[in-house]
This record gives sequence, C-alpha cells and structure tokens, in this order.
Amino acid sequence: MSKISSNDSGSVERPGIGAVHHGDSSYKWLVLTVVMVGTFMVILDSSIVNVALPTIMAAFGIPIDTAEWVLNGYLISFGALLPASGWFADRFGYKKIFGLSLVIFTLGSFLCVISWDEKALIFFRVFQGIGGGMLMPTGMAAVLREFPYEKRGTALGFWAVAAAGSSSFGPIVGGYLVDRFDWSSIFLINVPIGILGIFAAWAILKDYKAERSHNFDWVGFGSMTTFIVTLLLALADGNAAWNTGGWTSPFILTNFVIAGLSLLVFLVTELTSKHPMINLGLFKSFNYSMSNLVFFIFGLSAFGSNFLLPLYLQNSLGYTAFQAGLIYLPMGIIQGVLGPFAGILTDKTNPKIIAIIGIVLLASSWYLNGFLSLFSMHAQIIFPIYLRGFGMALIFTPLSAIALTDIGKRDIAQASGMFNVIRQVGRSFGLAIIGTIFTERTLYHTALDGQTMNQYSPAFQKVLSNLNYFSMRVLSGPPGIETQRANALILSSVSQQATVQASDDAFLFAFAIMILCVVPVIFLRTNKRKKIVVAIQ
Repeated sequence: MSKISSNDSGSVERPGIGAVHHGDSSYKWLVLTVVMVGTFMVILDSSIVNVALPTIMAAFGIPIDTAEWVLNGYLISFGALLPASGWFADRFGYKKIFGLSLVIFTLGSFLCVISWDEKALIFFRVFQGIGGGMLMPTGMAAVLREFPYEKRGTALGFWAVAAAGSSSFGPIVGGYLVDRFDWSSIFLINVPIGILGIFAAWAILKDYKAERSHNFDWVGFGSMTTFIVTLLLALADGNAAWNTGGWTSPFILTNFVIAGLSLLVFLVTELTSKHPMINLGLFKSFNYSMSNLVFFIFGLSAFGSNFLLPLYLQNSLGYTAFQAGLIYLPMGIIQGVLGPFAGILTDKTNPKIIAIIGIVLLASSWYLNGFLSLFSMHAQIIFPIYLRGFGMALIFTPLSAIALTDIGKRDIAQASGMFNVIRQVGRSFGLAIIGTIFTERTLYHTALDGQTMNQYSPAFQKVLSNLNYFSMRVLSGPPGIETQRANALILSSVSQQATVQASDDAFLFAFAIMILCVVPVIFLRTNKRKKIVVAIQ
C-alpha cells in the first residue's frame, strides 16, 4: 500500500521516481552523513579564509579592498550556481551533480594552493565557488527528499552540526596552518576531505532524476549573474584605492546601470518564460518570501562583519592567526550542541519564538562588538562570541522549516537552492557594503583624530619629547632621526585607533540591520500543514 500526501493548497505529492525513502530508516541517515561531509568542507573553507585574510594581504602586498575579492570572487560564483544547481540535478541526477560538485570544489582548492599571485588566487576561488554553489542546495534537497515533513527540523538540526563544526574548527585549523606553514596550506586541507566525500557519495547515494527535463534558461542565468557581478563590483570598488573618482566615477556608474538593466531583463525573462530558471511563483508564499528576506539580512550582517574580527584581533591587538582562530571555538561548540535541539524544538514548538530569540542574541553580539578598543580585555571579546553561537544555532533551522512549509517536494530543490542564493547574495553584499563602511569610516576617523591633535599643545609636546628620549636611549640609528620616529609612532597610533573605531561603526551597522529581522519574523505563519493520507490498493 502506498500513500499520497497533500498540503493545504491542494498540491499532491506522489511517490514514484525519486520517491522519498521513508521506509529505509538507515538510508536517510547515511544520506545526511554524506551531505554533512560536503557541507563541512564548504563552510570550513569560508571560515579558514576569514582568519587567514591578513596573512594573504601581507603575502601578496595587497590592500583590504583587493583582498575582499578573495572572498567575494568565491561568493559570486557560489551564489550564481545555487539556483542553476536544481536544473542540473533534475537533468543529470542528484548523485552525479553532488559528486561533480565535490570534484570541482576539491580541484579548485588544489588550484588555490598553487596560485602565483592575487589574480590567480581570485580566479581559482571563483572556480572553487562553482563547486560549492552546486553542492549546498543539491545536498540539502537530497536530505529533505529522504526525511518526512515532520522530521525535517531534526534533519536540518543535525545538518547544522556540520556547519557549526566547520565554522568552529576552521579558524583554529586555519590559524595553526598559517602560523606553522603558509597561507596556501588553508586550501590544501580541503583536498583530503574532498576526496573522502567523493568516494562516500559514489558508494552510498542512490541517484534520482526528474521525470521530465526542460531546456536550460540561459537568458535568466546570464542576466542574474551579470546583475550580481556588476552590482557587487560597484559596491565593493566605490572607495577602492585605484578608483580616484569615487562613487561618481564612470566605472562605478556604468556597473550600476548594467546591474539595473540586467535585473530588468531577469525579471521579464523569468515572468514570461515557460520554463524559468527560478520559479518566481515560489515567492507567492508569504512564509517563503519573508524568510528569504531574513536570510538575506542575516547573510549581509553575519558574513559582512565576520571578516572584520580577525583583522581587528591580528592587526590591532597583535593576536597570531591561531589565537584569533581559537576565539571562534566556543561559537562552533555551542552551535554543534544546540543545533539538534533547535531542530527538535522546531518540530515541537512555535519556530517563530526560537528564531526571534536567535535574532536578538545574534544582534546583541554585534552591538557589544561595537565598543571594542585597543585595550579590550579577553572577556569583552569572547562574551559576544558566546551570544553569537547561541543566536546562529537558533536561527537557521526554524527559518528553513518555516520557509519550506508550503513548498511541495517537486519544488524543494529549487526552493532550498533559492533561499541559499538569497543568503549567499546577502553575504556578498555584506562583504561589499560593510567593507566600504569600514574603509570610509577609517578615513573619517583618521581625519577627525588628526584634527584633534594640536602639535603646539603642551600635552603633544610632552609626548613627543618622551618618544624622542625613548628613541635616543633604546633604539639605534643616526643622530636626528629620533623626531621622525616619534612622529611616525604618533601617526601609527592614530591610524590604529581610527581602524578600531571604523570596525566599531561597522559592527553597529550590522546590529542595526540584524535587529530589524524581528519584524518580518513576527508576521510569519506557523500553522502546521494538514496532511491527507489516501490509501491505494
């Protein structure tokens, strides 16, 4: 006897090709394990690069606006491939695409190892992101196909363990590798994990293909990719050192115009195409639309701010890369422990309450980071990390479950891929926007602090005199150089202070936009889906 389940909207979910293997309880957990391995590797890479970014900047002698593209190049290709992955999986099979994505990601990691300059590294990161962009939604869709609706929260909670483990141990492993070896070792660590995942996927996963496949939406794919790339180029390079024209330069304005036209082409194509790459009809679901908005802001706030903390710890407080990585350990442990419980609570209680608590905790962590200084104690740094761990553990699982409440099994791959697209695009925007805020506020505070220093005041003259004495007595060098050294030390102190103040401003911006996420979550609808079970002889 087989079953047909129907949701409130009347759509019927039938078993058949690619039917959910609810009867094989061991197989669905094997699928979840394989997907967790791939997830661990992809998120490990992002967290490692964050803590290694100062070392990469020093190794290639590049400023922060160039170094951002080591992260952004990956995020752009990652986000662009996310929606397309559903079509590839339906056309060629989930097992093949998941395995291929692991191969591409692992090969991309190896190519990053042999990068000879920053341009090569950015290019190979783009290639690496292609694999990551196909892997995440394909793996999640495979998991959601195997678990029944009432168990999806639990499955997503365990899936979050892999994310938590990689985000926790990634910075530690990356920091250790950077301190003991060099920056290239942070990519080499992905290779053995990738090989393990490839063999596990080949040996364990069962293939599934859609009953029918339509032509690929090249216009939609091309216009969406162009929109993302040009908009991020404009946002990230508005204050770049090479862009002397600023936000009104021809390059920036041209990118904004191309982005606007591409978005228009994309919307027209997707609304009129018989087989669009992205089914915009999914956004008719209120829960799905509002959850995607929260995911976008979450990505913008979280990832956009995460790259600032390692820079602050290493460049302002003098932490080593390994010490900076250790800071993230509690966050990952908390996420790993709470992830399964958050999934269970999502299945048994109102998920809106859990999500709101998570949002408030996460926003509070950014708020507390907004008061860091050159003299911050360890407790002031680590407490927001605890809050961040609790917050992130409580956000993803309930929001994912709410977002997919009204989505049928046929649309799960595209729906899960789409809200991952939104989150990844948010991460890219966050890196560009918060990086720009950081650059602008650094210039602002440098100018402001410089104006407050009166070189003729008694206090300034006393500091200068003491530094001259220190230079003459302690440091070696030709006579007369002590005044130059004293001035250099004062300017260095001003620059460090301005950098920390700029970081504080960026963290407070992240807090402000994150706390706004409470509003759309309040209006989400969390009534349990009714299921109609029909017996067929």
